[in-house]
Amino acid sequence: MVRDGIYYGLALVIVAGLVGWLTLPVLAIVPLLLAAFFLWFFRDPERRIPAIQGAIVSPADGKITNISVLQENGETRTRISIFLNVFDVHVNRSPVNGVIEDVQYRKGKFRNAMDAASADLNEQNVVTVRTAAGTLVFKQIAGLLARRIVFSKKVGDTVERGERVGLIKFGSRTDVIFAADAVMKVRTGDRVKGGSSVLAIAQPRSVAPRLHQTAEVR
Repeated sequence: MVRDGIYYGLALVIVAGLVGWLTLPVLAIVPLLLAAFFLWFFRDPERRIPAIQGAIVSPADGKITNISVLQENGETRTRISIFLNVFDVHVNRSPVNGVIEDVQYRKGKFRNAMDAASADLNEQNVVTVRTAAGTLVFKQIAGLLARRIVFSKKVGDTVERGERVGLIKFGSRTDVIFAADAVMKVRTGDRVKGGSSVLAIAQPRSVAPRLHQTAEVR
């Protein structure tokens, strides 16, 4: 369980005790139900991380609402958008193995995360990861209810595929942007699980074989 859930749950249990003591015991049911909800909402289940070479896994639980092609710095890229409702696990995981190259927190609006425009307009945390297959970007995007984005890594940190890296509270969206030549493994409408569902398989860059051959000569 995420630590926040313990804090919220404990606070509400104390409130329930005070309400039951100062008023009617039956009124304590409401804060107790809220405490149970927060303990459930901040659950953090273990996941089996795929060991497939080049696998790009989902950074979050949720439903794929859009798969599109875009131009980024003159390069054709694929974007997968995943919507998290309030009932989904909200712990975020790294989609790939690599090194954090850039982290940018961008202030913005709190529009419905189902809206395609939210990818650009909403408050978000944009993370760039350098991998053996090039760069991958994933975004933690706030929604109507999500008002806090948590990211636990910093530039220069090494991350493993499926490693826990953050959290978005109370409904949100994550986008993953990667090279267009990756082999897709999902489609719009699919439900995915963070850290365990494979979104695509990245193709090795041409430089990788040369590096491998050099290592063999030595």
